[in-house]
Amino acid sequence: MSAIRVLVVDDEPSFLEALTSGLRREGFDVLAASDGEQALSLTESERPDLILLDVMLPRISGLDVCRRIRQTSDVPIIMVSARGEEIDTVVGLEVGADDYVTKPYRLRELVARMRAVVRRRAKATAEVPEVDDAGVLVAGPIVLDTDRHQVTVHGRAVHLPLKEFAILELLMGSPGRVMTRSSLMNNVWGHDHVGDTKTLDVHIRRLRRRIDTAGASGSLITTVRGVGYRLDTGPRA
Repeated sequence: MSAIRVLVVDDEPSFLEALTSGLRREGFDVLAASDGEQALSLTESERPDLILLDVMLPRISGLDVCRRIRQTSDVPIIMVSARGEEIDTVVGLEVGADDYVTKPYRLRELVARMRAVVRRRAKATAEVPEVDDAGVLVAGPIVLDTDRHQVTVHGRAVHLPLKEFAILELLMGSPGRVMTRSSLMNNVWGHDHVGDTKTLDVHIRRLRRRIDTAGASGSLITTVRGVGYRLDTGPRA
């Protein structure tokens, strides 16, 4: 099995060198970039399996780098920053990051998050030789093909990042049933995820927005206050 290729992006030379060395000792194939332009170039040419992206970068901010990568790629992105305010976390997730860690952190915790993200990607993108109707979920105008990892709304293809696809799949798999926040977090982020449910709420908002943009009502996904979320199957569908 080939090593996981990770692109580490940070403008602080000592931190970049230390993290690169540490990840190589953990068995990763590591690429390094010190600014946003270099990060975008390596992402396109080297196709990493995962990106560790610092927020505060020269020339192009990490948030803008994330936005531009998300225009063409689903590669998992973990934002890394010394800033730990809630608004920074929310903004990072809003622009397409899969996770957000704050410096300083333990290498073991970071590696656990990295491996969890890559495992989820591998599961979501695993190729299946044959597709049958059992792998297709339908809720009103929304059709989700679990085997092909495709979503359409009114017949129009909708691009969903891995976690939003996984959330929608869980909700569509149990229409009308309330899925608790903890259940969604455990199934999508894994039991080893470190963090609170704000991450889930941000991804739900993004998922609703994409569904709205495609022509269906994002309000199909109902918030059940204090419990979790439910996919409605009534007239609004």
